[in-house]
Amino acid sequence: MDEGDAPGLVVPARRIPAPKSVSPEAQAMLARPSPFGQGGEPDPDDKAAWERHAAERNAGLTQMLAARFEAEKDAVTIGQHQLSNAVLYEITPKDLAPPDEHRTILYVHGGGFTVGGGVAAAYSAAGLAAAARLRTFSIDYRMPPGSPFPAGLDDSVEAYWFLLKRYAPQHIGVYGPSAGGGLAASCLLRARDLGLAMPAACVLHSPEADLTESGDTFETNLGVDGVLGRLTKSIALYADGHDLRDPYLSPLFGDFTKGFPPTLLTSGTRDLFLSNTVRMHRALLRAGIPAELHVWEAMGHGGFFGAAPEDREMFLEQVRFLRERL
Repeated sequence: MDEGDAPGLVVPARRIPAPKSVSPEAQAMLARPSPFGQGGEPDPDDKAAWERHAAERNAGLTQMLAARFEAEKDAVTIGQHQLSNAVLYEITPKDLAPPDEHRTILYVHGGGFTVGGGVAAAYSAAGLAAAARLRTFSIDYRMPPGSPFPAGLDDSVEAYWFLLKRYAPQHIGVYGPSAGGGLAASCLLRARDLGLAMPAACVLHSPEADLTESGDTFETNLGVDGVLGRLTKSIALYADGHDLRDPYLSPLFGDFTKGFPPTLLTSGTRDLFLSNTVRMHRALLRAGIPAELHVWEAMGHGGFFGAAPEDREMFLEQVRFLRERL
């Protein structure tokens, strides 16, 4: 059946106001354009154009994260380790308590599989390390166009193995937002299939868990989410011709009955990836995996960029989940 022939509803064009049910700060953010912009992705076959596009976007993201890091730089120190093909940043809270020395978090950054690398990977994890008061390792995994799938997955699994050699699995948590959420889940599926022990907890914030983009909110929230549009081109670039239903690409289609850690999933009602998040939650519950789902009113992909109290509330839930289980 052609997509145009599929059963569906035709809805009128309409203005969607910011709801009064959220904070004034969140209402203000809903009226602003995305800080990242949308559209304009090059053709997946144009590698040179993708190199320029990714470099430009990564520079802008790094600048934004560096400004946010100013508020955290006195709370953490940043070191790094060289893995086989990637850098693993180590972010240590300066107030790390002796009882917490044996607990840690692996952070897998977001960025649509094409941005968020370099020192941005460390900056993006610094807030979590400071808030959780736990040493956090952030993997600067390889990305396309130079290194498509499975390079980033290989780097993430190696980073997890790095932590397993230093920490007991029951004291390890894994955190991934957006593309990093999908990659974190795929990393754990791959680690499990390799016979590695599972961590104590996993937090997936708005995970890019289904690269087929088949969920309902890819239609209902298209244009409503102020951050994300269709990611068909970047997905094709990352997948590099592999089957998009491969669980190492789209963990939503994985078999969780073979084992997966207790998981917290977070999203918002305007998030393009809301379907990814709720379907992942149901898949885990069907497999008997303890899983929590928290959905915030009017929140789009990535939240309100730290400008609203809802962001803090969500962040504290994520920190609470990790600290309770490690």
